[in-house]
This record gives sequence, C-alpha cells and structure tokens, in this order.
Amino acid sequence: MEDSSKRRLGRGLAALIGEIDRAPSADAVETKPAADLNVPIEFVSPNPRNPRRHFDEADLSDLAQSIREHGIVQPVIVRNGAEKGRYEIIAGERRWRAAQRAGLTAIPVLVREVNDRTALELAIIENVQRADLNPLEEAAGYQQLIDDHSYTQADLGQVIGKSRSHVANTLRLLKLPETVRTMVADGQLTAGHARTLITVEDPERLARRIVDEGLSVRQAETLSQAPAAEAKPAGSSVQVKDADTLALEKLLSDFTGLKVSIAHRQGGNAGEIRIAYRTLEQLDDLCRRLQTAG
Repeated sequence: MEDSSKRRLGRGLAALIGEIDRAPSADAVETKPAADLNVPIEFVSPNPRNPRRHFDEADLSDLAQSIREHGIVQPVIVRNGAEKGRYEIIAGERRWRAAQRAGLTAIPVLVREVNDRTALELAIIENVQRADLNPLEEAAGYQQLIDDHSYTQADLGQVIGKSRSHVANTLRLLKLPETVRTMVADGQLTAGHARTLITVEDPERLARRIVDEGLSVRQAETLSQAPAAEAKPAGSSVQVKDADTLALEKLLSDFTGLKVSIAHRQGGNAGEIRIAYRTLEQLDDLCRRLQTAG
C-alpha cells in the first residue's frame, strides 16, 4: 500500500470514526442527534464480517431497558445493502440487537458509502476503541484484513492505531489450541496470560493451572520458562544468562512466535540460536517471516 494511499485512508477513517466518537454514549441520557434516516429495524442487517461474535446477555438487557426509556441516543452507522432500501451495519450491532429486544420498530441510522475493506476496518476500530472485542475476536479481525486485503502487520498498526508489536502479539493468540482460545474468549485468561502460553510444550496444562491457581501474568511467565531449566540433567552446570541475553531471547520469541534459546560459547564471541517448533505449519510460518523480514 503506497504511503499517500495510507494517508488518505487514515484521514478518511479518522473522519468517520470522529462521527462515532463525537456522538454521545448509547447509555447516556442526552438529546438524540440528528440522523440521516429513521428506517424499519427489519431493513437493517448485521455485517457478517464483523469481528465481534460475543454479546453479553446481561449487557444487552441493560441497554435494551435504557433504550425503552430514552430511545437510541447514538445512531447506528450503516452502508447500503445488496438490495435497495436495505442496510448493512458498519458500527453499532450491539445497539441494533438491544433495540430489537426493546421492541423498537425503527432505528436512526447514518448511511455511509464505504467498501468491504473500510467497513471491516471501521468495525475493528470502533470495537477496539470501546474495548468491546475480546482478544481473540480482535486477532480474528486482524487476520481477516490480512487474508482478504493483503495487509501487512505494519499497515494494520497504522490504520488501527496500534503498534506493530501489539498486532503481532495479538495475531499469535490464534496459534493456541482450541481449549485455550475458549478460556481466553470466556475471560478466564487474559491476553497477557495467553501470550505466555504460545511457546510452551503443553499450553493446555499450564492454562488450566493458571485458572485453577489464579496466577498472575508474571507467575505464568515464570512457569512458561521452567521446563527448559528442568530438562537439564541432575548435577550438570547451569549457565546463568545475563539480562541482555534474556531480553534478546524474548525479542526473538515475540517476533517468531516460537521458543528461542541463545547459548554463548566460551569467550562470548560465538554461539548458537535454537528455535523450537511443534508443527510443520509453525516452521512454514517462520520461513515466511524470515523471508519478509527485510
């Protein structure tokens, strides 16, 4: 993506998100802003590409009650659908769902003409800014932009307003086993906990221990590094690594998404780097990363 195109896209997204941010909270009791249209609720459909999949039932019930009393304060952002007179939600599916529960027959909408890519970007941006996505939904949204629209991690960081390392670390969560991803989606594990599990040999076992014992992220990090030390034969001399080596190992692990170990030879001018992978898919992913790292 050319720099000039990125800048134009960034300005366009900022303007659209500005409209969302300038509107009051959906739960606030204020005068309803003017909307482009007031349309029958059945003419509005959710975006099937919306990264958000989980909607808390209690939260929806509370919002529905607020809507019954005060109406929808913030319009739903939509675009024209495939059929004339129908609309697809860009941002505001939670309000649309709550309005249905509240028994509304029509809702206020703001119609914007955007393509699939921009609609997905806006959905991710709005949800991330409002902390409405769980870490896995956020990761799935990033991956969808990469798969469907050939985004790089740097492009995503620029458009979404996050650092490249945040994007990379979030995407790494998709490599976890299904049982661990379910714990993250359910809120049993935080994103910080989950990232400590990516390079361990048995992430499910450690995940269950974190949940059962209520361990902190720092405690989880300590446990994730323990197997390497425990694997050394009894009586063998253990080389204590300096802080710079440990920091470099962590940097390389964050980049590759794999366990990285650095061993210096006597004298400190030579050594070796070991990268552990558990599947051929991880090896393929590592090769792609190294090929595009430049």
